[in-house]
Amino acid sequence: MTRIEIYTSPLCGFCHRAKRLLSAKGVAYSEIDVSRDPARRAEMVQRANGRRTVPQIFIDDVHVGGCDDLMAMDRTGALDRLLVG
Repeated sequence: MTRIEIYTSPLCGFCHRAKRLLSAKGVAYSEIDVSRDPARRAEMVQRANGRRTVPQIFIDDVHVGGCDDLMAMDRTGALDRLLVG
């Protein structure tokens, strides 16, 4: 089963958009709220090669990027291929 992790903050519109897309595809994901947890935010920045904005999305430990990156992958069909494995 594909493992999806998404680092978010509650008031982030891009986070909500990315989660809506994943939910529409019927895939489960783990959400990690970095808004009040400096250690988790530092973890996200390290895993995302220095990217500090949310969301940061990982599929099977592969860094997909942010919401725009996820949407671009969906438009090309790359997201579906990654979700299938």
